[in-house]
Amino acid sequence: MKFTLSWLKDHLDTDESVEKLAEKLTMIGLEVEHLEDKAKLLAPYKIARVVSAEQHPNADRLRVCMVDTGDGGAPVQVVCGAPNARAGLVSVFSPPGTYIPGKNITLSVGTIRGVESRGMLCSEAELELSENHDGIMELPADAPIGKPYAEWAGLGDPLFEINLTPNRQDCTGVHGIARDLAAADMGKLKDPGIKPIKGEFPCPVKVAVEDEKLCPGFALRLVRGVKNGPSPKWLQQRLTSIGLRPINALVDITNYMTFDRARPLHVFDAKKVKGNLVVRRARDGETLLALDGRTYTLDPTMCVISDDAGVESLAGIMGGEASGCDADTTDVLIESALWNEINIAQTGRKLGINSDARYRFERGVDPAFMVPGLEMATKLVLDLCGGTPSENVVVGNPFGDDRIIDFPLTEVKRLAGIEVPLAEMRRILTHLGFVVAGSGPVVKVAVPSWRSDIHGKADIVEEIVRIVGVDKVPMTPFERGDAPRKPVLTPIQLRTRRAKRALAARGLVEAVTWSFISKPAAELFGGGKADLALANPIAADLSDMRPSLLPGLVATVQANADRGFGDVAIFEVGQIFKGDGPSDQFVAASGIRRGLASSKGLGRHWTGSQVANAYDAKADAFAVLAAAGAPMASLQIVAGGPAWMHPGRSGTIQMGPQNVLGHFGELHPRTLEALKADGPLVAFEVILDRIPAAKAKPTRAKPVLELSAFQPVSRDFAFIVDRNVKAGDIVRAAQGVDKKLITDVTVFDVYEGKGIDDGKKSVAIAVTLQPRDKTMTDEEIDAVAARITADVAKKTGGTLRG
Repeated sequence: MKFTLSWLKDHLDTDESVEKLAEKLTMIGLEVEHLEDKAKLLAPYKIARVVSAEQHPNADRLRVCMVDTGDGGAPVQVVCGAPNARAGLVSVFSPPGTYIPGKNITLSVGTIRGVESRGMLCSEAELELSENHDGIMELPADAPIGKPYAEWAGLGDPLFEINLTPNRQDCTGVHGIARDLAAADMGKLKDPGIKPIKGEFPCPVKVAVEDEKLCPGFALRLVRGVKNGPSPKWLQQRLTSIGLRPINALVDITNYMTFDRARPLHVFDAKKVKGNLVVRRARDGETLLALDGRTYTLDPTMCVISDDAGVESLAGIMGGEASGCDADTTDVLIESALWNEINIAQTGRKLGINSDARYRFERGVDPAFMVPGLEMATKLVLDLCGGTPSENVVVGNPFGDDRIIDFPLTEVKRLAGIEVPLAEMRRILTHLGFVVAGSGPVVKVAVPSWRSDIHGKADIVEEIVRIVGVDKVPMTPFERGDAPRKPVLTPIQLRTRRAKRALAARGLVEAVTWSFISKPAAELFGGGKADLALANPIAADLSDMRPSLLPGLVATVQANADRGFGDVAIFEVGQIFKGDGPSDQFVAASGIRRGLASSKGLGRHWTGSQVANAYDAKADAFAVLAAAGAPMASLQIVAGGPAWMHPGRSGTIQMGPQNVLGHFGELHPRTLEALKADGPLVAFEVILDRIPAAKAKPTRAKPVLELSAFQPVSRDFAFIVDRNVKAGDIVRAAQGVDKKLITDVTVFDVYEGKGIDDGKKSVAIAVTLQPRDKTMTDEEIDAVAARITADVAKKTGGTLRG
């Protein structure tokens, strides 16, 4: 919403400064987005006369001008490239140090082709007055030399642009904004009232409304004998100041009413209207050539105004070209109506029309101003165009519903925490147009017709507080009590965020895929049950809720490969569905790597490239588990995975056979064939819900890092075990001997071959002992080594390698 200071002063008697008005507008909820004061911006620019204009010695298209700036000194030398630069021309001069808004530069003394230039003669485009940059400005010969150009040109009218919230439809007009400022002690509201215009004859055009829900009220008047032409200068300036193009007096009046009083109107050329008017729903296939020059195809959800010949106007949004006013218009029908806000918004969105009328009608206009708005528009037409008015035709309810709210005076203190005397409340509400009756403790407040957003006690408190000042609301901390603060995020929300960050840090790109997939794909991944089939799928291949994230990721990877991006690493964290019960829905983290998108880097490189393999998927899965807080020391890796994984190139991550956390490895060739994807692809999927919750922290927190004063001891063991014995079993057996003393067990060698029996292998581990109380003796170290050897032999059948 844009308006100028002079326009505002049409409705508000005020002496406040522009800055103070802008600050107050923002404080009362009408945020000033932009304030343009051309008088300040153009203050350095002066009217000057070109004394002489000689050809530049080193450039054909440049002239060296001597300019009289009116300060009584010698003429200033300016190099100018404008084709209209000539002796005797009066133009606008900017001295060095001036900011040029059209070029976003600050002018300085310069040398152009060897000739010094100490200023600039300006075009309209350089001052952002228009887009004309063909030459420098030409002012009348009698323009006062040396006078500030902005002052002479009348550009000292600051422009406000405010950002309205959708509920403040009353402030889509300058009069409503002035009312708010008057309530905030920024001046006195000018509201002389609107006198009815007496009709000289009955209106010959009748109006019928077929659906009152679409059009609660409709008012019409005929004015005969008008003379349409250019509107007066004051009206043109009002419109051009806010970026509107003046068209003719009749159209300009409707635009003025839209922005001045938030009352959109429409004018028909009465001679182009055939018969009477009917407000109805459009019929399928009907079209309208609108005033914007476009033809719109209508349907029965849209409300139109039609005559005997067809549709003449799209109700509340835009008029039609066929009945528009032009220079030949002599009889005019002025329409002022009320429209259904939801229908206006739906029609505007469907047709893609954003008009000033739609902007106001979809927010709701003042129903009680329907007829007064028609009277005001009629007076403007008579004053500017002449003519003889008919009597009004009014259909429907021109007033709207009365709303009275019982308002306890204590609500302001209860909801806002400030004390406001009843006299001040009454003053504020009265200035805003409310009527307050009673002296407390509960008063009755009648809501004005233009405030359709006021429905209850809290709305009235908001009105009082925003005028008193939000800065007056005290800073009151909430009572926190003695209980510790509860975390804002749930454990699964924290795991989700951490999983995403961990995977992104490993070079995978996040993807978001459909939560439903085709039935064959769902069956391939253990789903496809009848209770997970969609009753109304949006597509045949999106018929079932996904039991896994992998089918969607596989499709995404293949789509990238088809377009030439074969080295892809993507992940997704989202819900999967094993059944229709709450306990059957899980949050999973899954990822896929293809081609050269390994954890070592993406694509080919001169230092070497590595194809993604199952170990990359394993590392991704472990990164997710570590970030999500899984007990890494308790995790077990079991060879093999579900049916959609390659049996020899996959693994299962679990904490015992009853708690499977996820899988990793290469996808089975049959799976890729069924999904129509090119392999190989390596993938993982981890169920974040199955990670055990962290144990409660002890009351006395232990230090984050415990350093022992004693030297650690490392011993190596090589065990001969059966080939099918897992190295992890040996590691866990060694760790279990003394968990406090043994701080680390790692596998550093696995050997099969010469010197080792068939069916056997050698697994070498390094065990680190960290004493806490004293330095260990050889006997104590040997005793621990013997226990490690015995436990490994007992649990895995391994013997020390000789």
